[in-house]
Amino acid sequence: MMNDDILNQLAGVIAARRDAEPETSYVASLQAAGLDRILRKVGEECTETIVAAKNGEPQSIVYETADLWFHTLIMLAHHGLGPADVLAELERRFGLSGIEEKASRADQ
Repeated sequence: MMNDDILNQLAGVIAARRDAEPETSYVASLQAAGLDRILRKVGEECTETIVAAKNGEPQSIVYETADLWFHTLIMLAHHGLGPADVLAELERRFGLSGIEEKASRADQ
């Protein structure tokens, strides 16, 4: 059974590995390479997720989405953010229609 807190657990692992030796940790290697490299990986994973969705193979869609979420968590960590920040924003939007939510952003 999957733990509902898996995103927070994964964020904890990412935080623990951020300062590891880049030769021994993928997360540390991305952090050492800098924000541009992290963003490039997020973009690559986004594209692979889109292709998987277009192809319509459920297993591939889930696999690529997991990669996208993982790399997005690394990006968030780079900025001192985590899943709780995104979940709080989603909670704020809950109950709003998409049209109302978009209109509220026009004021910002």
